[in-house]
Amino acid sequence: MTDTAPNHQPVPDKDKRVVMLIYILYFIGLPTIGATSLAGVIIAHLKANEVADPWRSHLDYQIRTFWLSIAIAIVGSILMLLLVGWFVLLLLPLWILIRCIKGFLVANDGRPIDDPKTMLW
Repeated sequence: MTDTAPNHQPVPDKDKRVVMLIYILYFIGLPTIGATSLAGVIIAHLKANEVADPWRSHLDYQIRTFWLSIAIAIVGSILMLLLVGWFVLLLLPLWILIRCIKGFLVANDGRPIDDPKTMLW
């Protein structure tokens, strides 16, 4: 007997675990200057088309958080020449932390991110 089911069907609990794992990798990435965050964004990119709708918004949010943090770090590094960059680089971990806490709490409740494209939270 052959199986006619599609190759992958989203499993809500599994999808939630993936999203929560990525948030945890981002949390751990804060004191390690992003080492585990890189693993998290790779997982997010790989799973982006495989998860159910409420979790897709989290992956978009996580991917955006990673790439925006890279851009902000580059801008902050350049602005260090004007002494403003230190302030930008000091606030960057706080910005990441707030986004991750918000996302983690929303994911824990099983809800999607309202606006995954936002730069704030």
